[in-house]
Amino acid sequence: MKFYTPLRYPGGKGKLSYFLKDVIEQNSLNDGAYAEPYAGGAGVALELLLEEYVRKIYINDADLAVYSFWSSVVDDTDNLCRLINDAKINMDEWRHHRYVISNPSEFTKLEIGFAAFFLNRTNRSGILKAGVIGGKEQNGKWKMDVRYNRGDLISRIEGIANYNQRIVVTNLDALDFLDALSFMDGVGKADKNKTLLYLDPPYYIKGQGLYRNFYEHDDHVLVMEKLRAIDFPKWLVSYDNAKEIKDIYTEFTQVEYSLQYTAQQKKSGEEVMIFSSEIVIPDTLKGVSMPISA
Repeated sequence: MKFYTPLRYPGGKGKLSYFLKDVIEQNSLNDGAYAEPYAGGAGVALELLLEEYVRKIYINDADLAVYSFWSSVVDDTDNLCRLINDAKINMDEWRHHRYVISNPSEFTKLEIGFAAFFLNRTNRSGILKAGVIGGKEQNGKWKMDVRYNRGDLISRIEGIANYNQRIVVTNLDALDFLDALSFMDGVGKADKNKTLLYLDPPYYIKGQGLYRNFYEHDDHVLVMEKLRAIDFPKWLVSYDNAKEIKDIYTEFTQVEYSLQYTAQQKKSGEEVMIFSSEIVIPDTLKGVSMPISA
C-alpha cells in the first residue's frame, strides 16, 4: 500500500480509499472535485488527487496546527522540508513544539505547522495531545524517532507540492466550510454534481480523547442538518458505530462495516457510513455486517 500523506492520524480513513474510488467511478465524478471539512491526515484526498481520480481537492481543518501544516506543505514547501531535514529529535525539541501549538499567537504559520508535524511523528499514534513515543525518559522499547524517517517524509511532501495549484487549504469550522464551498476558487461555477463531499467528523464515543477539537451531541446534529440543507447532492459521512449517530441520521441510508476486516475473520461493524439520497452506493465496502437500508 502506497502512503501519500506524511501525517499519522487517529481514525485515519486511508483504508477506505478503494471504496471512495468506486463511489467516484459509479457516480461519474471522475475529474471533478473532492472536499473534506475534517481533513486531518488527508490520506484519502491526496490519493484521489495524485492518482488522478479528481481534478481538485479542498481540505479543511478547524485545528490551527493541522491547517498550518497543510498550508505550509502547499505554500512554503522548501522551508518546511528544511525544518524537517534539520530537526533534532530529542525531548527539548519535543517540549518546545508542545509549547508552540499551545501558544500559536507567538509563532509563524510555518513554525506552527512544523510543530504539528514534529509532534505527529513523535507522539503515540500521531495524536497531538498524546505523550511521546518511548516516554519522557526515552526508556521504552521504541524511541521518539522511530516514525521520523526524514527522507521518505520529505519526498511525500515534495510530491504533494507538485500539485499545489490543485489543492485548496482552509481553516474553518466545518459548517462554515460547507457554507463557503460554493464560493471557493470557482467551485460555484462548476457542476456541483461533479463534487464529492466526504465528512469524517470526530468520533462520537472517543472523540474527546483523540482530537483537540471534539464535538458534543448537538454539534453532530448540526452537521446532519447542514448536510440536509446544502445543495451539494453527493456526500457521505463516516462515524464510529454509535446508536446516537444512527438515530441522528435515521432518514439516510446507513451501512455498518469494519476497518479491521480481514478475509479470515469478519468483525462486527465498528464503523457506520451514511449516504446522501442522491448518491449511488457501490457494493464493495469491506467488512459489511448489515444490509444497506434507509
